[in-house]
Amino acid sequence: MLDEPLRILIAAIICWLNFMTIDLIFKLPHSGGVSGATAIAQEVEKGGGNLNGGYMMGNIVSSPDASAGTLLASCGVYCAGLPGGLFAALLVYVGNRICYDPGYAGTTGCITATFIVYGAVQSGWFAASDFIAGMVIAILTIQGLSSVHASRLIARLWKVRCRIIPEDKP
Repeated sequence: MLDEPLRILIAAIICWLNFMTIDLIFKLPHSGGVSGATAIAQEVEKGGGNLNGGYMMGNIVSSPDASAGTLLASCGVYCAGLPGGLFAALLVYVGNRICYDPGYAGTTGCITATFIVYGAVQSGWFAASDFIAGMVIAILTIQGLSSVHASRLIARLWKVRCRIIPEDKP
């Protein structure tokens, strides 16, 4: 097994890739999908950030998205293994419905994270707690350090996604 700081760093990268990929696939940077997301996006833009990145950040704050799903999946696997992660997915699904979220990014992110975390734990290389700490770090990079820079990064990733899947305009 690797040293704990290295495991947490690798877990943070895996979690970040999982939740960003899912949220981009589900078009969170496209527009404010839930109440409050557009207001947050406009404030991020007023502060010098990018509107599309702000939409994603607003959607993340306003409803359980893939980042919340990934964190809850890690906690579920930590507490009860694979069934715990799947139960967390059910809770995220209910949370999305309570928020009138029209999408399934949170539920999908939770399901994918459940299998990623469970598989990593079963390999013997990671502990589920590595993914809990890693996901907190991953969320911090998008929501906690700099909304301006994070929104610009998200906007760049959104433009790449739109080139790959061209039905959307950035």
